[in-house]
Amino acid sequence: MDNRLFFPATKRNKDSIEAVLLRFIKKNLTILEIGSGSGEHGVFFQKRFPAIVWQTSDPDFMNRKSICSWIYYEKLNSKMPQPLELDVEKVPWKIPSYVKHSLQGIVSINMIHVAKWNCTKALFEESGKLLKEGMFLIMYGPFKIGNKYTSQSNYLFDNSLKMQNDDWGIRNLEEVSFEGKKNGFSQEEVISMPANNFSIIYRKVS
Repeated sequence: MDNRLFFPATKRNKDSIEAVLLRFIKKNLTILEIGSGSGEHGVFFQKRFPAIVWQTSDPDFMNRKSICSWIYYEKLNSKMPQPLELDVEKVPWKIPSYVKHSLQGIVSINMIHVAKWNCTKALFEESGKLLKEGMFLIMYGPFKIGNKYTSQSNYLFDNSLKMQNDDWGIRNLEEVSFEGKKNGFSQEEVISMPANNFSIIYRKVS
C-alpha cells in the first residue's frame, strides 16, 4: 500500500539544504534526522549521499508509514533503515547501537517552530549525549534574530503558528543557541537560505 505523504516545503528547500550538507557530511557514517515528517527529505538525501546512511525518525505513526513507503518507492530498502519511533521529549532517546557507533551528525529540519520549547531543550540535551567533540548538529527553519522577525512573511507565519498552538512559534536564535551552549555546543555558522529561512550549524565542543 502506498502511504506516501507529500509536504510542499520539501520540494522547495531540498536542493538548498543539500548544498549546506555537502560542506559537512563525511562518507561511510550515519546522519540521524530528528522529525523526518513525510520522509521526502530522507530519501532525497540518501540518494544524494549514497556513501552514508540516513537514519530517519519521527514520533507520528502516519509519518513513519509514509517514510517506509518512500523508502520502498525509491528502492532504498537495502540501504536505508526503517524510521525510528523517536519523540524528542521522551528522554533518554532509544537509539540503536549501529546508529550510535557510526554517527557523524544530527539534522533537524523545520521542527522546533512546530513543537514546544521543551523539544528544543531536549534536542540539545540528547544530541549533546550522542555527539562527540567535533560532530555537528544542523537546524534548518525560520528564526528571529535579536528577537526580531527577518521578514513580514515570517511575522505572519509566526502568528498563524500560534493560532494553531500556543506552544508553537518561530524561535529567537539567541535563545536557541544559549540552550546549545549549555549542552556543549558552539554556534559555528548562520547560513541564510531561500524563503527567509536559515541553516544553523552547531558544533560539539565539550
